[in-house]
Amino acid sequence: MLAKSNHMTDTRPPKVQARPRSDYRVFRAISTRWMDNDAYGHVNNVVYYSWFDTAVNAFLIEEGVLDIHHGSTIGLVVETACNYFSGLAFPQTVEAGIAVAHLGSSSVRYEVGLFAQGAELTAARGHFVHVYVDRVSRRPVALPPNLKTVLERLL
Repeated sequence: MLAKSNHMTDTRPPKVQARPRSDYRVFRAISTRWMDNDAYGHVNNVVYYSWFDTAVNAFLIEEGVLDIHHGSTIGLVVETACNYFSGLAFPQTVEAGIAVAHLGSSSVRYEVGLFAQGAELTAARGHFVHVYVDRVSRRPVALPPNLKTVLERLL
């Protein structure tokens, strides 16, 4: 039988906390819609994931590095998560902050913070990972140089 130690290691993951605006490089305003609210009077959790996609992909399109209709390279989401800190509800404007946490040879981990308009701390924050693939073969490809240049600004 093993002796009980007074120096047990806490293996719990660190508590996830709200983050400040300064953790994000660019912002996009998103209007909430009446249909975003659920029966509990706040935005339903599934909508937050849609906002992540909207903020990042709109940024990439505006920067001219993502052609969703004809581009030979597309990003597929392979991982996503979200933590919630305070409620958002219609009618509010949400400000989505975007940063890049990791830039690989064919993948990117985006960090997205969702803020009530003007708030200093995230109401929710999450991430998702895009693996960039050839549109036809769906096999991973190196990040196109112009995409990589834009993403490096968000590191």
